[in-house]
Amino acid sequence: MRQKRTLTIYVEGGGDYRKLLQDCRQAFSKFFEEAGLPSRSFSVEACGSRQDAYDDFCTALAAGEKAILLVDSEELVNFDRQTNMPIQAWQHLAGRPNDSWKRPAGSTDLQAHLMVPTMEAWFLADREKLANYYRGKYNRGAFNENPLPKRADVEQVSKDDLNDALKAATKGNDIKGVYNKGNHSFDILATLDPKKVAAASYHAKRLLCHLKNALKANATMQWLDCTDLAT
Repeated sequence: MRQKRTLTIYVEGGGDYRKLLQDCRQAFSKFFEEAGLPSRSFSVEACGSRQDAYDDFCTALAAGEKAILLVDSEELVNFDRQTNMPIQAWQHLAGRPNDSWKRPAGSTDLQAHLMVPTMEAWFLADREKLANYYRGKYNRGAFNENPLPKRADVEQVSKDDLNDALKAATKGNDIKGVYNKGNHSFDILATLDPKKVAAASYHAKRLLCHLKNALKANATMQWLDCTDLAT
């Protein structure tokens, strides 16, 4: 019997172009499936802008749909002084002037998730796959790892520093060219190892732990220990 999809992930990305929206949806779907989520248990909606992602998420909630929101934090996420843990995603989004988003009525803290500061931070968690993408099948493409930040916690790299580092690392590449968000980002995302991403990014682990719990994927995601997170 065909399994019914039980959750929709509304994600920022893809811009205004149909091809990029499709690439975004497919890349995130592949990443989540690689993590162990059953492919028929969820769907990804690539929404384009972050505002469109929020609006589409709110519309889905109002219609009674089971949904979560996934957007870039754009900025480093503050820590709660009492718990020494990152503040909740809704708190970050509400306090960010360019967003000022209210948590929709009836939603929970676990229905908003962040890529900190952007999806590209995940690339730093799996440098092998990032390098392989630019060096190509025959290892001929230029890729210099030296400009990449050495932090183990990829969420502590600013958006500007992250973009500058990716461009510097791919300077002179005559196969793919210098890093380009539209042309390269989703191809890279589709190759990443979720285990490495979860190990280097608190918010990525939080997202995967929530999906593991919500979609009852314990059998296929035994690798992910969520005992230190509320899911």
